[in-house]
Amino acid sequence: MARQPIEVAFERRGNGDPLVLLHGIGHRWQAWEPVIDTLARRHDVIAIDLPGFGRSPLLPEGRGYDMASAVQACADIFEDMGLGRPHVAGNSLGAVISIELASRGLVSSATALAPAGFWTARDRAWALRVLTMIRRSGRTPSWLLNPMIRNRLFRMAAGCLLYGHPSRMTAEIMLADLVSMVGAGGFDLVAAAGRDYVYRSPAPTVPLTVAWGTRDRILWPRQARRAAALLPRARHVWLHRAGHVPMIDAPEQVASLILETCASVTARAA
Repeated sequence: MARQPIEVAFERRGNGDPLVLLHGIGHRWQAWEPVIDTLARRHDVIAIDLPGFGRSPLLPEGRGYDMASAVQACADIFEDMGLGRPHVAGNSLGAVISIELASRGLVSSATALAPAGFWTARDRAWALRVLTMIRRSGRTPSWLLNPMIRNRLFRMAAGCLLYGHPSRMTAEIMLADLVSMVGAGGFDLVAAAGRDYVYRSPAPTVPLTVAWGTRDRILWPRQARRAAALLPRARHVWLHRAGHVPMIDAPEQVASLILETCASVTARAA
């Protein structure tokens, strides 16, 4: 029986070799807005709302949200969109999916920004607890939440968990992100499926860059050392003074890392 196509919302810009962008748990494709136009100067960039997040519906009935299922879903999405083996870049959940895709040879290169999965049980519990707390805060009545977020000092305090430079996050984007996070039907499904997950796959043979913000307060920078031990052939980079969502904090550096990783495929072939 034919496979049911996976429906996803996405933003597509530019021309060139395809480059797919995958956001973190609870986020949406707009997380990539600070870098997407720079990337689109050299690539056909497809920023996806993962199934159950943003404007994408949940996966078709019978499909799961564990890592193997997430990787297969992305492979099926690539096939549905005719992308072949695209380059891929991801943040957090999207970052470890990118590495898993690279491990299976399903992509041409991968750039992983603060990937999940290189944690201890304590680190994992902390990350899920903080993200769940942020999501619950979005359920605050709008008459109270809106003025709170429009207060710059409150926004700075609340944003420091996700961003190294929370002042760069506008009230409008923060509110929209919270609304999206609250409405993400895939959040609890992914969180439940990931409670026992750690990265155990073979190290990828395609070009891989792993980058970590020194101010990450969701997936603490010590996890970068575990990633370096498990992925010795990858390029490992520190994003100084960046937080868990470095596309906001260091867009120029993030865009450069992604473009360099993609370009290394051509250099390796030559």
